[in-house]
Amino acid sequence: MRQKLAHIALLVDDYDRAIQYYTEKLNFELIEDSKLSDTKRWVLVAPPGSDGCQLLLAQAKDEHQRSFIGNQSGGRVFLFLHTDDFERDYQNLIRHEIRIVRQPVLEEWGKVAVFQDIYGNLWDLIEAKSF
Repeated sequence: MRQKLAHIALLVDDYDRAIQYYTEKLNFELIEDSKLSDTKRWVLVAPPGSDGCQLLLAQAKDEHQRSFIGNQSGGRVFLFLHTDDFERDYQNLIRHEIRIVRQPVLEEWGKVAVFQDIYGNLWDLIEAKSF
């Protein structure tokens, strides 16, 4: 048996605003942006060089879904961005004025900092020693 995670849906308030943030601030690549209906699109973004799981930017369709934007994980770190160059990517966060929630810490297994995306989702930026 072989399985893998392909996409993680991330609730957003507006497709274009989310695309702009993830591609221009986090340097993600726009993988796909296809219109499914008058109000729904299939939008995938991923970090550069990624060959794994992609984010599906899912525009909230009603007030109930909108209430969960930025809080899909109950306030815990939700997404984990591994990098081959922590300083490069950390400085990119600073340059784009992305909120750093926890300053970089050197752990036994690597370096980590926590940042908040445009919606309030918490991310770990990680450079693992074995990356």
